[in-house]
Amino acid sequence: MELSQSRLDRMSDVMAGYVSRGEIPGLVTLVSRRGEVHASSYGVTALGGDVPVSRHSIFRISSMTKPVTAVATMILVEECLLRLDEPVDRLLPELADRQVLKDLDGPLEDTVPAHRPITVRDLLTFTLGFGMVMAAPGSTPLLRAMSSRSLGQGPPDPGGVPPPDEWIKALGSLPLMYQPGERWQYNTGSEILSVLVARASGQPFEVFLRSRIFEPLGMKDTGFFVPSPDLGRLVTAYWSDPSSGQLVLADPAAGGQWSRMPAFPSGASGLVSTVDDFLAFGQMLLDKGRYPRGRLLSRPAVELMTSDQLTPAQKAISGIVPGYFESHGWGFGMSVSTRRDELWGTVGRFGWDGGMGTSWYSDPSEEMVTVLMTQRAWTSPAPPPICRDFWTLAYQAIND
Repeated sequence: MELSQSRLDRMSDVMAGYVSRGEIPGLVTLVSRRGEVHASSYGVTALGGDVPVSRHSIFRISSMTKPVTAVATMILVEECLLRLDEPVDRLLPELADRQVLKDLDGPLEDTVPAHRPITVRDLLTFTLGFGMVMAAPGSTPLLRAMSSRSLGQGPPDPGGVPPPDEWIKALGSLPLMYQPGERWQYNTGSEILSVLVARASGQPFEVFLRSRIFEPLGMKDTGFFVPSPDLGRLVTAYWSDPSSGQLVLADPAAGGQWSRMPAFPSGASGLVSTVDDFLAFGQMLLDKGRYPRGRLLSRPAVELMTSDQLTPAQKAISGIVPGYFESHGWGFGMSVSTRRDELWGTVGRFGWDGGMGTSWYSDPSEEMVTVLMTQRAWTSPAPPPICRDFWTLAYQAIND
């Protein structure tokens, strides 16, 4: 066996403990190594309910959407409909002739011209000069302007974002935070790619993802909303109350934000999926673009996507949590491990997490894919204990 059953039992005990203690209503784990797949489910789909979670349960995967968007972009790069170092101005004229704030906290009018245009590569590597700011909403002129244009930086909000053309026009009315290429900033690059992929392909973003990624890979339960007949499989989402730590309803299944198609299908945080669907995606990347019925991307494209693209200078002034880029880099839409400082930190391991409670990584050295799906949102950008425990338990189960 590629994975030790007795050690997988240890994983089961620890994961079940999160449910029995009431920390998480339900969760699903999946570990796949060299074709050997182990999936386990625990708990229920909603607090107080009696519907058990299963490997067919559907979860809001939030930022695990970003790697999918990067794959969509690279499909178009390989078809020469996009080029990595081409300015985005041709297809996104709203982002041409950028101005850059002199001071991130200063007035919107106090700007200098951008040194160069934003490129497709900038969007993929999150170095376009615009992204999330770890500050209270409305605390600066720029953040106030973003909120007034429905460009807020909070949790996924499918119902609160305008359609793509309106959204990109609103973004283009604001200055950049930093010069293109200067530093890494989270999130906005993937949102812009939602619009870019649609315009480059000539079809809505959600249609392109479905026809070019989800259908070929058999990801039948992945999309931007859950159809009515399947809503019984969508888990209820929860936040943690900051003062009490108790679980608070974030989004129900029936009548919730993912029960209908959004106006803006977000390539940063909009998808729902299952563990088996995301295994198919993660395995395709682990297999350098191949899947059972063909090839989605070339080997060189996958190798590029999963290689660290950030310079030491960019890393020195960037990060999602302190010290993150000391042992990680950023490829196209996903993290890449660059130094082994944990049991699971194999150099070259790539993937990303979803702040609403999910995680996926593929490890070329160990030929392994790990997927964790819960319905409890993270309380900070740092991975919660259940993620760290899951990764530790997956790697301690390796049997060679």
